[in-house]
Amino acid sequence: MEYELGPDESVSTAVVRAVSAVEGREPCSLRSLADVVDPTALDTLFGPRYDGTPRTGGRLSFVYDGCYITIDNGEYLTLQLLEDRPRDGRDQEPSERCVR
Repeated sequence: MEYELGPDESVSTAVVRAVSAVEGREPCSLRSLADVVDPTALDTLFGPRYDGTPRTGGRLSFVYDGCYITIDNGEYLTLQLLEDRPRDGRDQEPSERCVR
């Protein structure tokens, strides 16, 4: 699934909304995003610079609540359920800490 962030939507909020939609669950029923990544740091990473100019570029991927998430340029999210994601030799079995 691909998800485009709204103009005033934070990256951390978009992640929770997108995972909620993919899994068909209420956002409050998901694992806390803070268990995986610091939401404030995530928003800051893709937010405007200290002088207000926009940041460009950047990509971050992580696993959250059964989904492999990639954030591109702070504008787009790509989500893939772990069970549907093709695996290669670099992948490791998910640990109990990462997946419910």
